Amino acid sequence: MKKEKFEFSFEVYDSIDELNENDKWLLNEARHVTKRAYAPYSKFYVGAAAKLSNGKKVTGTNQENASFPVGICAERVLLGAASSLYPDTSIETIAVSYQSTIVKSDHPISPCGMCRQALQEFELRMEKPVRLILAGMEGKVYVINSASQLLPLAFTNEELNPLTP
Repeated sequence: MKKEKFEFSFEVYDSIDELNENDKWLLNEARHVTKRAYAPYSKFYVGAAAKLSNGKKVTGTNQENASFPVGICAERVLLGAASSLYPDTSIETIAVSYQSTIVKSDHPISPCGMCRQALQEFELRMEKPVRLILAGMEGKVYVINSASQLLPLAFTNEELNPLTP
């Protein structure tokens, strides 16, 4: 038997004030678009904002539905919009924030498993990492250099390709 270990590092900032100007701007965009989220059931409003490699900005918000499995997270709304508006354009950084009428928005949240899988696939397709900035409306901010770091041992297209050794 052989043991292996997975670790990754990320940056932790005490507040948005410690970020560089570009990251502050992007996080503020994510915080701002939470107001456009449709979350009448959970009252958990998530906003995502991305800076693309072509310099453009794209945003997304969570969209709930009375038939709960039909809802979609802000991160996947953003990926769909970016891919539709700017095909074959990579994303440099995505900022994700949230607000709620039920819980405090004072710490970072991480993408759900389905979003982690979608982010992983987007990185593989573009052959470029997607940097993540995660934060609430206040408090600490996490910066992760590649979304793939959130999904170790990921299921990828290699498992579906019969020609892969």
